[in-house]
Amino acid sequence: MTNTFDTYHPIVIFSFFISVIVFTMFFMNPFFLAVSFAASFVYSVIIKGIRALKFNLLFALPMLLVIAIINPIFVHEGMTILFYINDNPITMEAIEYGIAEGVMLVSVLLWFTCYNEIMTSDKFIYLFGRIIPALSLIISMTLRLIPRFKNQIKLISHAQKLIGMDTNTGTIVQRARHGIQIISILTTWSLENAIETSDSMKARGYGLSGRTAFSPFRFDQRDTYCLVVITITIISCIVGQITGVSYFQYYPDVQWASIQPFTIVMWITYMFLCFLPSMLEIREDFKWRSLKSAI
Repeated sequence: MTNTFDTYHPIVIFSFFISVIVFTMFFMNPFFLAVSFAASFVYSVIIKGIRALKFNLLFALPMLLVIAIINPIFVHEGMTILFYINDNPITMEAIEYGIAEGVMLVSVLLWFTCYNEIMTSDKFIYLFGRIIPALSLIISMTLRLIPRFKNQIKLISHAQKLIGMDTNTGTIVQRARHGIQIISILTTWSLENAIETSDSMKARGYGLSGRTAFSPFRFDQRDTYCLVVITITIISCIVGQITGVSYFQYYPDVQWASIQPFTIVMWITYMFLCFLPSMLEIREDFKWRSLKSAI
């Protein structure tokens, strides 16, 4: 499994993810939503493999369908009435907006899973440690909290199982007590870990003015090219949004802006932005295979 984008400078990685997540949240045009969903789906599978594919198929897609179904049930705006449920109109526009909303939420979720895989805590602290040291440390610890909790609860459960005190042993009451004990152990561990982390960072002078720090990150020519490309695509998308070439309306009826030359340019640049890390991964993998075949 390749992970080329992970080797780029943190500012490049952060700029990419913050731009695609923000654009996905605010660009409700079906084309942009479809591109963002496809790009996030593909990239998550590239960097996480079968785990991401299972998550996308078993959780993300069903969640999309649930949101698409719920919206027309509770929202009755729109001019095209298809049928009634308990005297409540089900409109085509509400269904279309529900699908768009579901795609948007799932795409943002997938981008965040990719972000957590690539933008590690050390990269985040590198970017914001000097600007907002306390807040950056809290955010970094929060982002890694769930993965660490999952790993720790597996260790605790395995240890409890060895002494016959897991959630699968005994009566219902005993299982409940064992589960509460596991949660109690996990809570104690998390509090102790937080205190140890705080003392460790304080001993290292974290947040003090004039403190120097080693960093393995270097901004090279490759990062410059990538950041320039990301900046150009961001500017293109923002200009397109301001000028209204990407305009799309769901209520009370579906309307969209006419396709212009700049519309196509914006489509291409947005596709290039969203698929940029996937293209980098595929290019690197192709280069590696070519070198292997040449040996």
